Amino acid sequence: MPTPVVMPQMGESIAEGTIVRWIKKVGDQVERDEPLFEISTDKVDAEIPSPAAGVLTDIKVREGETVGVNTVVATIGQANEVSRPGPAEGGASRGGPGAPGGPAAPGASGGPAAKQQADGQSTPAPTPADKTVSSITPERPSGNGRRRSSPLVRRIAKDHNVDIAQVSGSGIGGRVTKHDILDYLEEGRLKPAPTTAAPTPAPMTTVPTPAPTRGPAAPATTAPAPGSPGPVQARAPQVARPAGADRVEKMSVMRKKIAEHMILSHRTSAHVYSVFHVNFSTVEKLRQDKKAEYEQRGAKLTYMAFIARAIAGALSRHPVINASIDGENVVYRKDINLGIAVALDEGLIVPVVKNADEKNLLGLSRAIADVAERARSKRLNPDEVHGGTFTITNPGQFGAQFGMPIINQPQVAILGVGTIEKRPVVINDAIGIRTMAYLTLGYDHRLVDGAVADQFMADVKEQLECFDPSDC
Repeated sequence: MPTPVVMPQMGESIAEGTIVRWIKKVGDQVERDEPLFEISTDKVDAEIPSPAAGVLTDIKVREGETVGVNTVVATIGQANEVSRPGPAEGGASRGGPGAPGGPAAPGASGGPAAKQQADGQSTPAPTPADKTVSSITPERPSGNGRRRSSPLVRRIAKDHNVDIAQVSGSGIGGRVTKHDILDYLEEGRLKPAPTTAAPTPAPMTTVPTPAPTRGPAAPATTAPAPGSPGPVQARAPQVARPAGADRVEKMSVMRKKIAEHMILSHRTSAHVYSVFHVNFSTVEKLRQDKKAEYEQRGAKLTYMAFIARAIAGALSRHPVINASIDGENVVYRKDINLGIAVALDEGLIVPVVKNADEKNLLGLSRAIADVAERARSKRLNPDEVHGGTFTITNPGQFGAQFGMPIINQPQVAILGVGTIEKRPVVINDAIGIRTMAYLTLGYDHRLVDGAVADQFMADVKEQLECFDPSDC
C-alpha cells in the first residue's frame, strides 16, 4: 500500500512550509529515513527523511510551493505505481489527483468530478495548486469573526489591536499567515489618519494667512494637534532599476523569513542596549589548561561554552531576563533554553540547547558543537529550533568589536559577543595586557529596566572574570 509523505510540523507555531528542493526524483529508490526533500519555514531549514522504504512514485508539490502542515506532498510505493506525466502537465514527472497512475483526490468517487467522468464529460487538467488544495474547502471565519491563524499571527494581531477577521488570508484554506498580518499592518501605517481623510475640514484647517512655503498644488490637510506629528504623505518606494551589469536574484525562503521576523521584532519590542567590557584572561587560562583534556573526551572547549555557562547561571538568578510578554501578561519561563545563533551561507538559524542550566561545561561544549554542526548540515530536529528563552549571537567570530543584535521574539533579551582578543588595559594604575571582549545585552524595555539589565550583565561579568576552576 502506498505511503503518503506529508509536510511535517516544524514547530508549535508553524502552519506551513515551503519545499525548497527535491533531493529524490520520481522513480528513484529511497530507503527509510533517507533525505527526501528540503523545506524552509520561518524557524528552520531542514532535510526531511523518507517515512518508508520504496520508490518515490509521485510528487504532488513542486519546488518553491508553500503548503500547510500535514499536506500530502509525495507518495512512496512500488516501481509499478510510478505516475506518468500527462499531456496537461507539460512533461512534469509527477502525477496528481485525476492524473493517470496518480492517487485520486479525497472523495473523488462520489464527487462532481467523478460523476462528470462517468458521464463521459471531460474535466480540465489540474494545475499544481489544484493538486495540493483542490480537496480543501476554504475556511470561513468562525462565529466569533475569527479566521484560522497560527499562535504567532494571533499574538501580532493582539499586540496591534487588529481583528483577524478583517485580514485577508493567503494561506491554505484562507489561513491568515504572518506575511498577511504584516502586510495589513504596513498598509494601515501608510494610510493617512482618518481625520485627514474626512470630507468636512475641521475648523482649525482654516488659516487666515497661507504659509509662504505651501505651493498651490499642496493638498489641504487637517492641522495637527499641539505636540503631535503632522500627517505623513505615503510615497511609493523608489526602486533602483537594475543596470546592465547588475545581477538580480529572487530572495530565498530563509532570507524572506528572516526579514519578516526582524521587522516584526523591531515593531514589537522597545530595543535598548548595555555594553560591558569583560576580562577573559581567567577563562583563557582555563581553556588552554583543559583544552587537551576536553579533546580526549570528544569535545572542543570554546569561549562560547564558558559564556553559555555564565549566562545560564545568571538567568536563574534574574528570571525576568528569561521571561516573555503575552499581551498584558508576563510569562516567567521555568526552563532555561539557550538559542545559539549559527551563521549559514544563505542566512542564519538559531538552534536551541534545552535545559542549559542543568549541563556542566563539558555538556554545554558538546551540545553547542552538536547543534551547530547539524544546523549547517540541515539535520536539526523540529523541536531543536523552538522553545528558546534567551539567545546568544557571536559577531565577534568575524572580528566585530561588538554588535547590536535584534531580539529573537518572543524573548525579551539577546546577548551579542564581540571579538575576544588581547588589549592594553589599566590595572592598578599600570598598563597591562589582558584578553578582553565587549558583551552587549539587547533587551526589551517594555519589561526589562536598565537597572535590571545592568545587574544581570554585572553578574555575567563576575562569573566570567572569576570563573570557578572546579566547574570545568
